[in-house]
Amino acid sequence: MEFHTVVIGTGFSGLGMAIQLKKDGREDFVVLEKAADVGGTWRDNTYPGCACDIQSHMYSFSFEQNPRWSRSFSPQPEIWQYLRDVTDRYGLRRHIRFGVEVTGARWDADEHRWRISTSDGDHTARFLVSGIGGLHIPNVPKLPGVERFRGRAFHSAQWDHDYDLTGKRVAVVGTGASAVQFVPRIQPDVAKLTLFQRTPPWIMPKPDYAIPGWLKTVFRRVPGVQRLYRDAIYWLLEARAVGFNGKPGLMKLASRVAKAHMHKAVKDPELRRKLTPDYVMGCKRVLIANDYYPALTQDNVEVNTDGIREVTEHGIVDENGVEHEVDAIIYGTGFHVTDAFDYLDITGLDGRDLSKDWQDNGIQTHLGITVAGYPNLFFLLGPNTALGHNSVVFMIESQIRYVSQAMALVEQHGGQALDTRESAQARFQSDMQRKLVNGVWTQGGCKSWYLDSRGVNRTIWPGFTWKYWLRTRKLEPADFDVVG
Repeated sequence: MEFHTVVIGTGFSGLGMAIQLKKDGREDFVVLEKAADVGGTWRDNTYPGCACDIQSHMYSFSFEQNPRWSRSFSPQPEIWQYLRDVTDRYGLRRHIRFGVEVTGARWDADEHRWRISTSDGDHTARFLVSGIGGLHIPNVPKLPGVERFRGRAFHSAQWDHDYDLTGKRVAVVGTGASAVQFVPRIQPDVAKLTLFQRTPPWIMPKPDYAIPGWLKTVFRRVPGVQRLYRDAIYWLLEARAVGFNGKPGLMKLASRVAKAHMHKAVKDPELRRKLTPDYVMGCKRVLIANDYYPALTQDNVEVNTDGIREVTEHGIVDENGVEHEVDAIIYGTGFHVTDAFDYLDITGLDGRDLSKDWQDNGIQTHLGITVAGYPNLFFLLGPNTALGHNSVVFMIESQIRYVSQAMALVEQHGGQALDTRESAQARFQSDMQRKLVNGVWTQGGCKSWYLDSRGVNRTIWPGFTWKYWLRTRKLEPADFDVVG
């Protein structure tokens, strides 16, 4: 089938793009979703305790604010329901094809169209928009001998709700954001929890609270109040960018707060030693939690920092040769982020292979949205547009407006396609890496999912989000060639 636009994914990015297309009066589009419902990462991640670490009044569309959030940091079911409500409110379901997985895309230079291969046949589109994000391919470590394990093993993003953890001996591998949320929830139920920690995270107190009923009423009935509330949250979060971008003194102050937070809950000096990071705060993702440290002090919890040698039929052997018998292994090891692009099968001009281009030359984009040599292809929440301090939904909204402008530019010039100029892309990349060098991500002495295999940060936007808004607010025609 042929469409004006094909959008991939139904998370915040894909749904936001679909809404923008409808606002622009474009109805000839389709959204391809491999799952059976909308929601993206908020549909897939259903582990106990799953919640956002950005306040919900900010982690939502500015044009579709929700006065009914139950908490300042709402749990996964509420965020998923919000996305389903938005889908229905804008009549998007008739544009969505569920159960359709995109397997590849090829640019047809003669017809100026994308030929898109899917599990349900081929589609043709003038514009192709990827809204798949970076948190959709679970990172499951290849532990030696894991195929021998006779118990149950699963990743936090593929939580096995049919398996009852009550009274079980459980090994948790990894201490990422997911683990920090689900460990306190399962700890009271399990017989023994062994946490295999490679690197301790920096954890700040979580300023979470229930939204009082009177405030919900005010949000619902008094125009402008919720927007003011949202704006206050935005600028409070935005201030955190200063510490990440070349102001180490602020990060030292924040690290003292984090240490005090840990010391308040953890009295054992040896456990404190294990849980204290030895790298600059912000080098890896800073987490927030009030119940994680108290859970680790319970009698049925052991924090193991010896490393994993192998998995046996009945447990895990650490690097000291000690076997820990367990009934289940849960991976809290995050996702493939920078290397997720290795799975792309996208062919551009002159047969260029996007995954090979990025593997050979490093990930190169313009504003994290377009790529030279791949006309009419747009990424939402693409490389170097993720955040460690504010809401990525703000970035997504900037990007969908930019994509809308790009489509309009092509049509205004009577062309068929828009291709990024190599010079514009090179300037953006040079600017990004120059700013990233001054930040904490490459100076902190740690490895993180922000970095690619070369140790280059291809994930984070290095600065204030309002500056990204300024850069994407008006598309610069000189950065592109209109062809056809």
